[in-house]
Amino acid sequence: MKKQMVFASVAFFFAAAVAAYAQESLPDGNSQNKQAGESDVVLHYSYAIGMDIGNNFRSNNIPLHLESLLAGLRHSLKGAKPQYDKEVLAAALQQLQQQMQTKARARQRSAGMNNKKEGEEFLAKNLQQEGVKVTKTGLQYKVLKAGDGAVPGPTDVVSCHYRGTLINGTEFDSSYARKMPAEFPVNRVIAGWTEALQMMHVGDKWQLFIPANLAYGNRPPGPPIQAGSVLVFELDLLGIVGK
Repeated sequence: MKKQMVFASVAFFFAAAVAAYAQESLPDGNSQNKQAGESDVVLHYSYAIGMDIGNNFRSNNIPLHLESLLAGLRHSLKGAKPQYDKEVLAAALQQLQQQMQTKARARQRSAGMNNKKEGEEFLAKNLQQEGVKVTKTGLQYKVLKAGDGAVPGPTDVVSCHYRGTLINGTEFDSSYARKMPAEFPVNRVIAGWTEALQMMHVGDKWQLFIPANLAYGNRPPGPPIQAGSVLVFELDLLGIVGK
């Protein structure tokens, strides 16, 4: 789940827990708390949901008051009147959301700074490799196979095969793995691709080394791509399929 959806995540965990708990049992998962007619499955998924809640808040270093959590579950399951006014609860959840967002932004900034430093070092070293060229924007590329077809323009729709990795070799996407080329307008992809495609001929296969500012910058799409990540692509321009 994404850190940007903090409020939704909190609401989900609480709603799931309320819906799943068949009765009031102690949080230690002891099978001796099993009541008549209650299956092991109920105990197991109830415990699993409790683990999810605990792991979620522990990973974000946010404290929980266990007795209050259980009281909320009990009152909700019984349909009892809440212990606190709705306005008080809404304000508390909003404050929690803000705290989690602040921590998420701090983690992202820290990761972005580390990735930027590692990326700059990688690109500087990579530029020493045979066959690697660089453009004015800082985009690095290496021609793996030369074609002799047309060069696409910014509004052309192209067909490509590609494979994307991080600088440590972690693969995050591959049309080769899906065994299906991708089609997209040249000007509707990351800046590094848009620039490269307008230099490539149909039939070319290039290796691209894309600085973060020509990729996703500090707004990554999600793991494993982090803020400030340099991306490496194999890009095979198969054809121009339309405008």
